Amino acid sequence: MTAHSSTPEGSVVERVRRRLSADAAEPTALTVADALRAEQQVAGSGTVLQIVDQLRSETRGAGPLDPLLALPDVTDVLVNGAEQVHVDCGRGLERVPLRFDDDDAVRRLAQRLAAQAGRRLDDASPWVDARLRDGTRLHAVLSPIARPGTVISLRVPPRRSYTLAGLRDAGSITDEGLELLTGVVASRAAFVVTGGTGSGKTTLLSALLSEVPPAERIVVVEDATELRPDHPHVVGLEARPANVEGAGRVTVRDLVRQALRMRPDRLVVGEVRGAEVVDLLAALNTGHEGGCGTVHANSPADVPARFEALGVAAGLPRDAVHSQLAAGIEVVVHVGRPAAGRRAVEQIAVVRRADGGAAVVCTPAVTFVGGRAIRGPGWSRLVGVVGVVG
Repeated sequence: MTAHSSTPEGSVVERVRRRLSADAAEPTALTVADALRAEQQVAGSGTVLQIVDQLRSETRGAGPLDPLLALPDVTDVLVNGAEQVHVDCGRGLERVPLRFDDDDAVRRLAQRLAAQAGRRLDDASPWVDARLRDGTRLHAVLSPIARPGTVISLRVPPRRSYTLAGLRDAGSITDEGLELLTGVVASRAAFVVTGGTGSGKTTLLSALLSEVPPAERIVVVEDATELRPDHPHVVGLEARPANVEGAGRVTVRDLVRQALRMRPDRLVVGEVRGAEVVDLLAALNTGHEGGCGTVHANSPADVPARFEALGVAAGLPRDAVHSQLAAGIEVVVHVGRPAAGRRAVEQIAVVRRADGGAAVVCTPAVTFVGGRAIRGPGWSRLVGVVGVVG
């Protein structure tokens, strides 16, 4: 795979690869040179060393994707077949000048990464969702199921913990937003952080957890470890998929139940997206104050419907979902990222029952537009929750 036309042709590299594999030989200058001679190929020392480097990269780490994974602030590396590679470094997706020789090269990389995670990836099991040893989240789908070829998605875990002050300095929250969010944490109000994919929900939640008093115990439950708050007492529980025999699966719901027995001062569910919503709502309604998590939603107004969909799918009646949501969660913090814009807190809303009904609605308390804080109808309720002076 290459980003430059000077790299040896893929067909030559493939023949060398096959010959070395048949001989069970490691790629060295000597073995590659011998393989080239056996293939009746004339190559200079520079070409030989290029082939050695390319073949070695295929057996280490993420191979040619390693330099991309090492980029500052990178959150995602995406491979769409042999011709398209994109990265997200906080400015949205950007295409990079890297391509693979062919789809077989992408497939080999995907299978090797899956094997590193102890997972199977082949025609009988053509997709995989796993975590690599360094915490990177791997998802891959083989062609022809995926188009334009084998697809690899790598989600890079945060390399550093942000504080609310750091997010303010970066322009993600305003001074008033910082004061309000600090008050939410200090008040031990239960809250959720909402937003779309890549909007910065996890980054903000991690910063909020860094504001928890150091004497409190935080128990974090995640499908894949991403939250890294700057806090002295954090216990993490991570879900696990079934192995190749179909055994050993540990769900987020299983772990929420375990977390409740671990004396959490703050119970955190990294992302609420399944049946664990039942146990989380139950916990927040039985004395576990300060619980929090993230939820995919396009706006705070969509949060009740999102919880309703998750709760009903898990077996809770609709009225029970709304009743527990109204009693268990008080604040919704919504983050977004406009096209080509910076991730930022866009709105803080409060949860309340709709007038004259049992259903729950989220009422805007303050909306942040262009650095200004515009107070909404939920402002007085938010002030009562966080204790700031209105």
